[in-house]
Formats: sequence, structure tokens, C-alpha cells
Amino acid sequence: MEQVHEKIAVIIVPFPAQGHLNQLLQLSCLISSYANINPVYYVGSAIHNRQARVRLNGFDPTKIHFHDIPTPTVASPSPDPNSLTKFPTHLQPAWAATLDLREPLFDYLKEVSDKFKRVVVLHDPLMSVVVQDVASIPNAESYAINCIPAFSKISLISCFQKLPGLEDLLPSLEWCTSDEFQYLMALQIKSLRYRSGDIYNTCRLIEGPYMDILERKEIAGNKKSWAIGPIFHANQLPERQHECLEWLDKQDPKSVIYVSFGTSVSLSDKQIKELALGLEQSKVKFLWVLRDADKCDVFDGQVRKAELPDGFEERLEGVGLVVRDWAPQPQILAHPSTGGFMSHCGWNSCIESITMGVPIAAWPMHSDQPSNTWLITEILKMGVVVREWKQRMEVVRATTIENVVKRLMASEEGNEIRKRADELLATVRRATWEGGASRLELDSFIAHITR
Repeated sequence: MEQVHEKIAVIIVPFPAQGHLNQLLQLSCLISSYANINPVYYVGSAIHNRQARVRLNGFDPTKIHFHDIPTPTVASPSPDPNSLTKFPTHLQPAWAATLDLREPLFDYLKEVSDKFKRVVVLHDPLMSVVVQDVASIPNAESYAINCIPAFSKISLISCFQKLPGLEDLLPSLEWCTSDEFQYLMALQIKSLRYRSGDIYNTCRLIEGPYMDILERKEIAGNKKSWAIGPIFHANQLPERQHECLEWLDKQDPKSVIYVSFGTSVSLSDKQIKELALGLEQSKVKFLWVLRDADKCDVFDGQVRKAELPDGFEERLEGVGLVVRDWAPQPQILAHPSTGGFMSHCGWNSCIESITMGVPIAAWPMHSDQPSNTWLITEILKMGVVVREWKQRMEVVRATTIENVVKRLMASEEGNEIRKRADELLATVRRATWEGGASRLELDSFIAHITR
């Protein structure tokens, strides 16, 4: 590492799953835009650093220094589309391997700390075990960056400790994860005590009551919190075109429903057939990103090609477009022809949809997504539910999908939801402008770590 003379270095330590890699790289770019912050290091395995760079949309990573930490080689099994539970257990080898990064990361932190007055480590809560040795470096401090909304963070905390007085606030939902992942989460609890504060990719103007709960002494202790979201800003979208955007250019305003279930969900052939028939029967125009879940190594090239009903794409040419590669989701949501989003309700997708004012047909699959769905549909009231969580093991039939699409895209109820989405859009955009609530909190955080 070259000798540098700046007073502060920021080191970002993400968890190796796309939704987490993306948010922490976006945060890296945002922090690097401050003149008094240089450099910003993004630290992870070579494969996951490459994955984060390739998929970044709307930010300029040229100021980010990517540092590859030696990581054990792990298996990269394919997802099981026929599993009744949609939690991506096939990614567990990569997640388990993070526990081997503690020592090499500590060596790297000591190396950086010798060259700077202060080292600030921003880490995913799921990497708390890995970064815990920050506490033994005199000029270093750490902060957790939470990749889920405040409401869902409360739901998660309630899985591990009783929160008196909140029984009526939280919906009766089970987090759908694996035993191995729950063990990994439990491992982090003790190490989280070493953090100096918390950052949230949310906005107090839409989640103020839940931020207040998270800042209670019995939850936060004496640690400060900053709600700086949405990290993603619409004015950062690039100009480059994808063929699906050219297709959207030919459609009427708000006439298309965008269908995508993120990077951790694989649908069964039976569910894909029902979804295809439901979209066809709705007679609503659609843009469908049909991909399997990511593998541990997204570059190994062996990907299942899901089958659609015979003649589906030919029958619906001009009505629908199926995309099987990586699609620029923020640009799709920002396009004037996009009027709805059928989503798994991962927080990246939710916050991007809020930022673009696009209402959601919520179809949660696992983890925080059921809680995020409750936030979107019952609290923010900018969406409808495709399938109730208690029915998560069942195939959603074409008639249900048809009805939900019509409700969202072609009904008075849908028009009211769209008005609500527009109101939230205006709220969160104002929050990120200079002098806005989220911008002031980000400025406050930067002032805090550069004190």
C-alpha cells in the first residue's frame, strides 16, 4: 500500500450477497464524494469485489480502492428451484467462508492504521465477527450499516430478544431462513457490541417512529444512529442503454409492469408457467426479468435457462418482453412507461421503487422480505400483496396473478396506490437534497467521523 497523508481512511466491509454488496458499494461512492474523505477502501474476496463493480448502476466507483482479501475457495452449487422454501441455502458456503476472514482483515486494518490518524470501518452487521478486532486498534472505530429498513430491523431484533410494548406493532411473521443462517446471525450478536454506531439506508420522514424505537436505550445503548437513505439517488442514473429500455421507449406512460424477483430467488418450472399465464391473461404489458438466483461465483457461467410455455414469447411479442440477463433495474423503474413492480420486496428493490414512485405488487420469498412487504403495503400503503406469507409454500395460480396485476395497473385502487407512491417519491427526494433530512444526517455522520 502506498504511503498517504490524509487524516482519515474509510474501510467498507460488505457481506457477500448481492443486495448487501450493492448497498455498501453505493455508500462507498457516496462517502467518497466528500472532499475531506479520501481514500475509501472496499474490502472483500476478489470474486465478490468484481461482482459488486460489474453490477453497480448509477454510481461512479473510480474513487474507490478495491482491496481483495485472500479467501478460501468454496463450492458454488446451483440453486434448487423446486425447494418449497426460497431461502438461498446454496449460498451458505460463501457465507460460512466469511468467518475465515477475521485474521487477514485484522492484518490489513493494522497496516492501514499505521498510515492514518483515524481508520473508520463501516461493516455489514453480518460481518461483525470478522471486524471485531477493530476494538484493539487505538485509532480505529467501527459502524454497522444496516441493509434492511428500520421496521424490519425491529422484527429481526424481536427474534432474538423480547421487546416489551411492541407486540401490537409487529405483524405475526416468521423470518424464512435456514438453521445455518440463523446460527451465523446469532454469532454476530456478541461482536456487535464493539461498534460505535449504526447507519440505516432509510429516511426518517417515512420511518421516523421505527427509528425512534431502534434508538431506545435498551436497544441502542449509548450508540448513535444515522438514517441517511435512500442511498440511491435518481439523478445518478447513467445514460447507457439496455435493449429493454429501448422497448420501454415504445410503450405508453405507466402502462408496463416490471417483474423481477432479485438475485436470490429461483422459481420452479410450475410457478414460472403460472406466472406467465397470469401475465398473459391480465392483458397488461410487462417486462419480466427471468433469471435464476446467483451462485457463490456468479462468473462460473453454468446457469439454468427456465422454460416458458410453448409459444409464449411469440404470442406476446410487443405486449411483453422477457429478459434473461442482468437488467438495469433502477433505470427500468425510472422509465416513464413503468407503472408497477412485481417484486420479492428485498430492501434494494423497495427503496429503489420508493425513490422512483413505482407501486409494488409484493411477493415476499424469504428473510426480511415478509416484514418489508408489511411496511410497503400496510404502513406506507404503496402496494398490494400477491401472496399472503402464510401461503408461502403454495404455488401462486395464474388467476391470482392476473387479478393482482389488474388491481395494481388497471383499477381505481391502483390509481390511489400510485398517488401514494408519488407522494412518497416527493418526500424521499426532498430528504436527499441539500438541507433535507437524510442529507443532514449524512453530513452529520461525515462530520462525526472526521472530527
